[in-house]
Amino acid sequence: MKNSPDTHFRQNIYFQLLFWTALFLFGTVRIYGEYNGEGFQKTVIYNFCHWIFQIIGANFIYFILIRHFFDRKKYLKFALYLIISLYVISVINRFFIVYIAEPLFINESRDSIISIFTDLRYLLIHYTFPIISGAFIFISMMFMIRYKDEKETTIRLQKEKAELELRSLKSQLNPHFLFNTLNNIYSLSINNSEKTSQSISQLSDILDYILYKGEKKWVSVSDELDVIEDYIALESLRYQHSRVKVNRQILLRAPNTIPPLLYLTLVENAFKHGVGKNARQTTIQLQVETNDKHSVFRIENTYSDDIVQHENGIGLQNIKRQLEYHYHTDFIFRICRENNIFKVEIITPSHYD
Repeated sequence: MKNSPDTHFRQNIYFQLLFWTALFLFGTVRIYGEYNGEGFQKTVIYNFCHWIFQIIGANFIYFILIRHFFDRKKYLKFALYLIISLYVISVINRFFIVYIAEPLFINESRDSIISIFTDLRYLLIHYTFPIISGAFIFISMMFMIRYKDEKETTIRLQKEKAELELRSLKSQLNPHFLFNTLNNIYSLSINNSEKTSQSISQLSDILDYILYKGEKKWVSVSDELDVIEDYIALESLRYQHSRVKVNRQILLRAPNTIPPLLYLTLVENAFKHGVGKNARQTTIQLQVETNDKHSVFRIENTYSDDIVQHENGIGLQNIKRQLEYHYHTDFIFRICRENNIFKVEIITPSHYD
């Protein structure tokens, strides 16, 4: 479930209530025993006044300066505004204590306004340092929470992206293929063809592969080729031998893995955009090779002059996004169209995780 802005805001409020209350109580307990009676009460009041400006200063530094300058790599502006803001907040804190808080519980002469602004040493030791110490602890905690949230968000987005891409790739298996295959199997059953049971088994294997192995992150190249063979066999039922010719060159020297449906989608595209839209014979060349370093997949299909092959079709775009997700930049994806031949080549590492 995604965190809404309201939920995130409430979580931040709860954290700050807990954090600043704990910090104030810790400071109160720390001075307990050092003072007693009136001296303890005065110290608690002073601590409370500093505590208020610690909260203001820490939130201003984190949510304004860090968010708007440090995170955007405007380090010089961040440093300049940090110094200015610490001075201003320290002056306001001292002015608040001298002219508002102290008159309520002590009767002493007040520091002059000029002294409040100009006594930098006293300001730094008694006002700026408490603000910095409280802000440092608070900002450190916020960065830890932020890192945890960003890490969880990244994992969630990657998972959602993977699921989205997987569903998108699954949808590339043309629904017309299933409809036509069922019709062909029905025709075979009427004619009592021996191919009926075999076709049903092949269709079952394809659906099983898509529904179950398609959920996995990696499958073996050999498993992908098995389902491709079933797919080619079923598609061949639709066309006469004069319409399609499939040549295969398979050389598996290593048990490599790939994302599921990666190769199958390209084979489906070759039938859909090649054979399905070409009245003349279409030749599909399929080459697969694996070794200890790489897996190489090449597929090409012929097409007629009046057929426009879309290099940036939805299926190919999804394949590229899948490759980027699984392999980042460690892959080769080539698309070529020349002399009425459409070619696609994918080279991926033997294993990757």
